[in-house]
Amino acid sequence: MFAFFERWLPAPNTASRSERLRACAGAAAGLLLTGLVGHVILARDGISLFFVAPMGASAVLLFALPASPLAQPWSVIGGNVISGLVGVACVHWLGASVPVAALAGCLAIAAMFALRCLHPPGGAVALTTVIGGPAVLGAGFHFPLVTVLFNCVVLVSAAVLYNNLTGRRYPHTQQTPHPHPHATADAVPTSRLGFAPEDLDAVLREYNQVLDVSRDDLEALFLQTEQRAYQRRFGIISCADIMSKDVITAEFGTGLDQAWRDMRGHKVASLPVLNRARRVIGIVTQGDFLEHGGLDDYRGVRQRLRQFLRPSGLTHTEKAEVVGQIMRSKPVTARLDTPIVDLVPLMADVGFHHIPIVDEEERFAGIVTQSDLVAALYESRFAREAA
Repeated sequence: MFAFFERWLPAPNTASRSERLRACAGAAAGLLLTGLVGHVILARDGISLFFVAPMGASAVLLFALPASPLAQPWSVIGGNVISGLVGVACVHWLGASVPVAALAGCLAIAAMFALRCLHPPGGAVALTTVIGGPAVLGAGFHFPLVTVLFNCVVLVSAAVLYNNLTGRRYPHTQQTPHPHPHATADAVPTSRLGFAPEDLDAVLREYNQVLDVSRDDLEALFLQTEQRAYQRRFGIISCADIMSKDVITAEFGTGLDQAWRDMRGHKVASLPVLNRARRVIGIVTQGDFLEHGGLDDYRGVRQRLRQFLRPSGLTHTEKAEVVGQIMRSKPVTARLDTPIVDLVPLMADVGFHHIPIVDEEERFAGIVTQSDLVAALYESRFAREAA
């Protein structure tokens, strides 16, 4: 019998145990806070309806699926309140009955679609306004505009605080794609061979159903799937396998003239900046010298560069003289065991040319450049074809 129904069962939930516990704890905290605050503020003013059942369904989305488009603040607040207003209007014009409850649910869904605030618990709010009993019917428009609105605002505020404190981005806004690093009209390199955003948009239009996942998350999942497929076909090469280990580095107090001579003498375009514990605190590139030296205009570049590198005797607030004053703080790093395919989007699309590699203690171990990455990918593909 179970095998007969198994084909209609959803796929197993992929959330980890810690993720499930975090969702349960967040829902409990959010609902408790909403109920207590409602009791203190609304009940004190003589409002008997200070906590409504559909908030339990909203809590499932807010704390278990915070990345869902259905769980974003406008969906929660707008969907619940608008559905409540629709339900009260139906009761006001047509009276309370089961057919009216069905009509209220139907119109609430239509309103949420039209206002782009689709939220499943909104359907429950619409039904509650019709069949919720004398207390709800007696409250009229006061029910959605005060009780439901107040509950939603408190619950969403709790979700914002809890999700961000536990490391989840909420509200989960649509992420803008990385601009082309060279500010041209070309697509970023990783989009030229794999699927393009236009392909995803076309498929979504043909799918013609509401997805409980944001478009940018869906695109990220597809890209990660492509990377995993590449690793399966060609093997996993880690950063430790290809990185340069004998790397010229700088410290915060390294003079600009010394750093420039090191870069020119070793023909490198960047220097990782390390502290005394050999942890990466920044990176300085030739572009940083050009930017801070006021060298955007090609005329007189040689003279201005000499002036920029020459010690002036001024305080550091008046003129940059050490690497720490022009470096880019907190650069993107990777670990020794990071697969090199994970670096492809960072280098090809975002425009990073050098990525420092750190060990398990976050100490500097080496650096991977675009040249290292291209050579490694070429060699892995060549070895595969030769085999």
